[in-house]
Amino acid sequence: MKKGQGLHAKNIHHANYNFDLLIEVHPPLRAFIFTNKYGTKTIDFANPKGVKSLNTALLFAYYDVSFWEFPDLNLCPPIPGRVDYIHYIADLLENSGIKEINALDIGTGASCIYPILGHKAHGWQFVATDVDKTSLTYAREILIKNKLEDTIELRHQQDKTQIFKGILNENDRFSVAMCNPPFYNSIKEARKQNLRKNKGLGLESLDRNFAGNENELSYKGGEKAFLHTYLYESSLFKKHCFWYTTLVSKKENVSSMYASLEKLGATSIKTIPMHQGNKITRIIVWTFLDAKEQKEWNE
Repeated sequence: MKKGQGLHAKNIHHANYNFDLLIEVHPPLRAFIFTNKYGTKTIDFANPKGVKSLNTALLFAYYDVSFWEFPDLNLCPPIPGRVDYIHYIADLLENSGIKEINALDIGTGASCIYPILGHKAHGWQFVATDVDKTSLTYAREILIKNKLEDTIELRHQQDKTQIFKGILNENDRFSVAMCNPPFYNSIKEARKQNLRKNKGLGLESLDRNFAGNENELSYKGGEKAFLHTYLYESSLFKKHCFWYTTLVSKKENVSSMYASLEKLGATSIKTIPMHQGNKITRIIVWTFLDAKEQKEWNE
């Protein structure tokens, strides 16, 4: 299968999957590979176990990861798309003159994928947060077995309604905050939309190909409510982070984000478009630092 259309120029996943290499580093992947009617090796991307096996193999082959295990019910992130976010943020930080990167990942999940990719691709240090203690337990095991516990710190957000409150300390100072927000208002809505999508594709499976539990997929009020909580709380910690960033799935949420950020006192707001195959999404980035504070950040 050809993939990678529109990925960041530094993304190493532009070409066809090298299944021979991927099977070599992760033999269980072999069970999910078949040759399609065009004579091309591929997997069934509607099969959650196959998708998870493929992404595990990608981590093993290209990111010096040797252990990446968590329950099948947890969200399995697609590596090519996740590392794209990392590369776009790396460009943003470089253009801002920030050299030593200490990043904050909001909602890291059981896979801890953004900190792993950020460290492996660019050498960043991370603090990663989540509301789910069980997810953090699996993330911690992944970090320990890959000898990453000294470069990635995990913090538990005890209040599901909050994002930065209860997480950020007075002395915390981050180059960037990253977030891939939950899209749905409830797990029921997520399942309903997935069923509609699968029926449209002529698939019999009711499973989400990337799985996902309630904390990973839903937030009361959906993506818009989460984003506006994120914006408001970022304004309470204006000096703690140079750039606040988030993925935004729904284009209609962008205009209200800009309006809110202007009211909250953001000094710069930008939209970074991301194109991944037929999927179009975007990164919204903002800062509350004035020009003098930005210039003094590295001093």
